Amino acid sequence: MDTNNMQWTLAARAEKMNPSVIREILKVTEKPGIISFAGGLPSPKTFPISDFADACAKVLREDGQAALQYAASEGYAPLREMVAASLPWQVDPAQVLITTGSQQGLDLLAKILIDKGSPILVETPTYLGALQAFTPMEPQVISVASDDDGIDVNDLAMKARGGRFLYVLPNFQNPTGRTMSEARRAALSAKAAELGLPIIEDNPYGDLWFDAPPPLPLSARNPDGCLYLGSFSKVLAPGLRLGFLVAPKALYPKLLQAKQAADLHSPGFNQRMIAEVMKDGFLDRHVPTIRALYKSQRDAMLAALKREMPEGVSWNTPDGGMFLWARLPAGMSAVELLPKAVEKNVAFVPGSAFYADNADARTLRLSFVTASVDQINTGVAALAAAIRESQPTQARATTSVGANSVEAK
Repeated sequence: MDTNNMQWTLAARAEKMNPSVIREILKVTEKPGIISFAGGLPSPKTFPISDFADACAKVLREDGQAALQYAASEGYAPLREMVAASLPWQVDPAQVLITTGSQQGLDLLAKILIDKGSPILVETPTYLGALQAFTPMEPQVISVASDDDGIDVNDLAMKARGGRFLYVLPNFQNPTGRTMSEARRAALSAKAAELGLPIIEDNPYGDLWFDAPPPLPLSARNPDGCLYLGSFSKVLAPGLRLGFLVAPKALYPKLLQAKQAADLHSPGFNQRMIAEVMKDGFLDRHVPTIRALYKSQRDAMLAALKREMPEGVSWNTPDGGMFLWARLPAGMSAVELLPKAVEKNVAFVPGSAFYADNADARTLRLSFVTASVDQINTGVAALAAAIRESQPTQARATTSVGANSVEAK
C-alpha cells in the first residue's frame, strides 16, 4: 500500500496547543544528580500506601464487579456526598461532578464557556495548566493586575466588560504561593456580583496551610456565581487522577454532557478506593502530617535563600502550599539562567511561563516539597552560585552574600 500521499490536516485549535514548559523541564530533571525545585509534584512520602492497599483489597472483595464496571458519569454517589459534606457552605451532592483530575474540570468548563474571541480574565501570573486548557478554545485572555493580597479589584472592574469569567486560585497560588486576603476576597466577591462576572475558583492547595487555614472560599460567599474546582491529588495521591467540581445547578447539565463526551466517567474503582480511605475522618488525621512536612521544607528553603542568595534576589514567604516565588536582580532572565543552573545540577521553572502576556522575565518558581532538607541546602547554594556567575559584571562586583529576603513583587 502506498501511504506517501497520506496527509493529516490539523484543526485550527490544534495549532493553539503548546507543550507544558514544566513537563519539558521535568525531562531535564531525570538526569542523575539533578536537584529539582521545578515540578509541582506532591511529596511521595505523603502517599498513604498501606491505607490504599487495604482499601483496594476491600473494594475488590466486597464490591469488585461494580468497581470494575462502567459507572455513572456524575461519579460515585458516596464520594460525591463526602465532597459536599466537606465544604464550608451548603452544597447539594447533585452539584458535585467527579473529574479525572481537577485539570479535566478546567478542560470541561473551557468547552462549555468559551467561544472564539471570548474575553476571559486571569490573575497575573496564573496557573500554566489553566492557560493550556483555555487556549485551544481561542479566547481573548486578559491579565488582571495582582499583588501580594491577590487580584486588583479596581483593575478587574476596568477590564471585566463582556468577560465570560474570572479564573483565580485564592489559596497558596500556583505559581506564586500567595494567598488572597480576607479583605480582598470580600471586595472581589462584591464586585463580581455587581458586574455579573462569574468566578472560576480553583483550590487544589487549600488544605495545605501551615499555621492557620485560609479565609472562606469565594464560592461560599456567592455559590450561584462561582464554579469551584478541587483535587484529591495533593492530599492523597495524584496517580489516581481524581478531582471534582461544584457547579451551580444551571450549569451542571452541560458540564455533565461535556464529561460524557470526554471519557464517559472517571475510574469507578479509584473513586471507591478514595471513598473507602476517606471514611471515618482519615483526612483529618492524615493532612496535618503533610502540613508539618511541607512547613519544615518551606522553612529550610527560606533559611537557605537568606543564607545563600546574592543581593538583589527577592522572594516571598508562602503561608501554605508547595511553591514560593522569587525574582532575579535587574538585567537577568530566568530562562537564560536555567541551563546554567542545570549545569550545576539544580532546576526550577522560569516564571515567564505563567503569564498570559507581558511576562516578567526575572521571575522563577521554586517548589520545596519534593526535596529533602539536605537537597534544599545544596540546591539553593548551587542556584545562588549560578546567579552570581550570570550577573552582569558591574552588578556582580557589588553583590554580597546573605541578603535579607524581601517580598517579590
